[in-house]
Amino acid sequence: MIPGVWFEGCDGIQLAADVWGDDAAWPVLFLHGAGQTRHAWGESAERIAADGWRTITVDLRGHGESDWAPDGDYSHAAFGADCLRLARQVGRPPVLVGASLGGVAAMLAEGTAEGELASGLVLVDIAANANRDGADRVHQFMRSGLEGFTSPDEAAAAIASYLPHREGGRSVSGLGRVLREREGRWYWHWDPAFMSRSRVVEYESRPGELRGVAIRPITVPVALVRGQLSDVVTKSEVDDLIERMPNAVVVEVPGAAHMVAGDQNDAFTRAVLDFLDDYVRPTLA
Repeated sequence: MIPGVWFEGCDGIQLAADVWGDDAAWPVLFLHGAGQTRHAWGESAERIAADGWRTITVDLRGHGESDWAPDGDYSHAAFGADCLRLARQVGRPPVLVGASLGGVAAMLAEGTAEGELASGLVLVDIAANANRDGADRVHQFMRSGLEGFTSPDEAAAAIASYLPHREGGRSVSGLGRVLREREGRWYWHWDPAFMSRSRVVEYESRPGELRGVAIRPITVPVALVRGQLSDVVTKSEVDDLIERMPNAVVVEVPGAAHMVAGDQNDAFTRAVLDFLDDYVRPTLA
């Protein structure tokens, strides 16, 4: 792994990344969900690189080690613009793997780019539309940490309450990457402005649009990797995605909810590898 690689997003935003694999291998670009960091993918990037790909995990703007937006722009359009800039910097049209917010960014980038951008698209528990109740639950969890926690144990308890299906209880293992201490309290490692009331969150997309942004049809190979327990992407959202992207393949991961890679990392990685080998690799020059 090469840690601490930097890419440039829209308007000069600097984005932190880790890179695995041979420089000559075809790139796979991982974009995490809201409130997460590039470390959310577990061992997936390393294992996929071992299969002959060059994998790149990135902190989105306002998250992890990446720059916070000086103008507070955390719109879907801004994340999509960052993704488009990233994809142009990795040498070849990458496969975009996006979870939740990262998936929205990937769809926007592919759907608004001029010319060839991506070689494939993996949507991790996200579709053109989102179930309002499930999405609201995600946002409520994020808002619950805006005032910080008294200790990492309190943060771990909040995660355990949000993810009751996940084994491991209230372990603080790994929280050092997503928490920062300030003045005796512990805060999630993302810009609080991300949850500003001025940030408009679109739940539904009209035909020809995604989160209020006009997009063209997406024709590259697409996979939706859905958590079987997800309340963000339900059957209704799956059916809508298939109508919009008839070429999409759908994989359900048992025992996983919205955070598929964190819930069932082995099964998630296997699903991505199968998609890359069966649908993407045969199309590459």
